Amino acid sequence: MTEKTEKATFAGGCFWCMVHPFDEEPGIIKVVSGYTGGKTENPTYEQVCSETTGHAEAVQITFDPAVFPYRKLLELYWQQIDPTDAGGQFHDRGSSYRTAIFYHNDEQKRLAEESKKALERSGRFKKPIVTEIVPAGPFFPAEDAHQDYYRKNALHYRLYRKGSGRDEFIRKHWSVKKDRKALRDKLSDIQYEVTQKNGTEQPFDNAYWNNRKEGIYVDIVSGEPLFSTTDQYDAGCGWPSFTKPLSESRIVAQTDTSHGMIRTEVRSKFGDSHLGHVFDDGPSPEGLRFCINSAALRFISKEDLELEGYGEYKGLFKIQE
Repeated sequence: MTEKTEKATFAGGCFWCMVHPFDEEPGIIKVVSGYTGGKTENPTYEQVCSETTGHAEAVQITFDPAVFPYRKLLELYWQQIDPTDAGGQFHDRGSSYRTAIFYHNDEQKRLAEESKKALERSGRFKKPIVTEIVPAGPFFPAEDAHQDYYRKNALHYRLYRKGSGRDEFIRKHWSVKKDRKALRDKLSDIQYEVTQKNGTEQPFDNAYWNNRKEGIYVDIVSGEPLFSTTDQYDAGCGWPSFTKPLSESRIVAQTDTSHGMIRTEVRSKFGDSHLGHVFDDGPSPEGLRFCINSAALRFISKEDLELEGYGEYKGLFKIQE
């Protein structure tokens, strides 16, 4: 980590849901839930929710721009919200749940405005983008119970996200639009069978089950960074196995009852590719084994991370310059 750090402040509705997507990214030092954009000093959660303070629920991120630049934070931010909703976010209504980018300097303002214009030009949303871009003011950390809520209350957090409609909205607007013919042309037979038809490749006869090179694995369809060789181990099963993903927020786990078994399927968030399954027979401390099909992955060696646009993950490895 470099000695220079910056702060980024984003409002995106319920701050419980805005911590997790950033928290596991490289170069992110701290993510704090809090209140900003109003006039009351040291407001309480109840005051902010009552809309008497003018504040919005927000997160303030301390980050290393040399590892994870502000433009990437902006890209990630837009993927967490409905930027067309001026009345709140999902089932949380009112100004305290508004969206906003609070810039800390002129460069952040420029980048935020550019990213907003790019999103407007993309045509991804039919309605106007209404997210505010405003100067950052005092930020007041929320009560301890609201910090790292996704860790402290994991089950309630997952149920809340799903029930609020946020996850469904994100998948609808940010998932890869699948053109079956284009995917047929792009993917090999086994890649298509695995990712699009929930297939399974042969054990001990696939590209990465015994990979000894260092690097990361991305979704073969969408390019989402999913796993790293720093978390890969030989589970003896004949498929690449990992103790954890690069970020849990890029993985979707769901019950799979096919073949007369009850298993937990793992899919990529935006590519919606079938990846494999996760089991509870892995090593300590988490005890998980992500058993993944090589055919669902593309490997990027540590030497090629910068060239391929994944330079933020270089810090995971020792790279000779």
